Amino acid sequence: MTSPILEYADKVWRGSVPANEVPLAELRLGGAQEIAHGVAMWPAFGNVYAVRGQEGLALFDTGNAVDAPAMYRAIRKWSEQPVKYAIFSHGHLDHVAGMEAFDEESGARPIVVAHEGIARRFGRYARTAGYNTVVDQRQFGFVRMVWPTSYRLPDMTYQSRLNLSLGDVTFQLRHARGETDDATWAFLPERGVLLTGDLFVWVTPNAGNPQKVQRYPDEWAVALRTMATLDAEMLLPGHGLPIAGADRVRRALVDTADYLDSLVEQTLDLMNAGARLDEILHSVEPPPELAGRVYLQPFYDEPEFIVRNIWRLHGGWHDGNPAHLKPAPDAVFARAVAELSSGAASVAGRAVTAAADGDLRLACQLAELAAQAEPDDHKVHEIRARVYALRVQQETGAMARGVFAWAAAESRSKITGMDLLDVYHEVAGGHMWWIPSSTRET
Repeated sequence: MTSPILEYADKVWRGSVPANEVPLAELRLGGAQEIAHGVAMWPAFGNVYAVRGQEGLALFDTGNAVDAPAMYRAIRKWSEQPVKYAIFSHGHLDHVAGMEAFDEESGARPIVVAHEGIARRFGRYARTAGYNTVVDQRQFGFVRMVWPTSYRLPDMTYQSRLNLSLGDVTFQLRHARGETDDATWAFLPERGVLLTGDLFVWVTPNAGNPQKVQRYPDEWAVALRTMATLDAEMLLPGHGLPIAGADRVRRALVDTADYLDSLVEQTLDLMNAGARLDEILHSVEPPPELAGRVYLQPFYDEPEFIVRNIWRLHGGWHDGNPAHLKPAPDAVFARAVAELSSGAASVAGRAVTAAADGDLRLACQLAELAAQAEPDDHKVHEIRARVYALRVQQETGAMARGVFAWAAAESRSKITGMDLLDVYHEVAGGHMWWIPSSTRET
């Protein structure tokens, strides 16, 4: 079976087109495309899959709220069968927000199925709605988004495994902890199709994310190896494009597991030897042969962030530096450094020198100290804005670029009086590579 999606996916696998520049709008022109027997894909930021069986349809994920109307029309153009099940691979908003139109159809309401942990996630989201709103503005550039406090709850939950049937097709649901603690992946044995959710997403695994809760790289790798034993003919990821062919599917899964395992073992070896986090961060690297894979590039998360999460999972939050256990407030420490350096302007000047020497890590640290010491000094903020803007241009990972762009925008808005989010988009440029502009602007 061929389709524009599968043809483009083959080009990405072969490296003839970049994996981080998937033309979603172009691929959506065909609507929901059938990519395996009775299996359709609607490509999005948070892919949606529909499976047709004798007893109706099943959806695997339902996408985000902004794209939901277009997704609904695309699925309904592909099939008018009633939706029997809607399976949430996990509780992230880009996977669970498209149920409204299906719920409003006449007849029996679809049965939403998810791991039992998803309700706890939704409860936590409601309690941290303000924080999550700010994080998504900073990380993704969502201008008008307000984090929701109510969600479509599942009608059926499970703990470790559950089988669902559409008559001629079976969904073997399995729980895993990876990017989230409520993840579900599914195998359709009659179709040879593996639905991974965000356990595979065509980039460095999102196992570090500095602004989100704990990830579980050890168990993530175990889940990937389990999937690899199934000899699936097609892998359908939570983000990115399908992988067709059993050899390719197995290789992608095992490579990703090996990548995670290597970071975990290197980190634990150094922790067991008594190393501080700082030493570990600047020592651990993924194996070069894996770091070169087209589906393991650090376009979103990064190995350095994963190492931090491994430390946090196995060793707590203290980084091993005793001065960091109960430190002085940032502003107090910054003023002390500024006094030793003849003032904040001198510290900012040293940041300029570091940037000119190509050491943007040091430049950002010095610029930040200067701004904390003199938070109302426009000249200091001009330097801070320039240093972080340079950092945005240097970074490949969308998470890092989002944080650095936000910092540059903070200083520029302080100088110019412009709205922070307007400045942010100016600074960030194209860093939000995997989010369609229609989603980004809402």
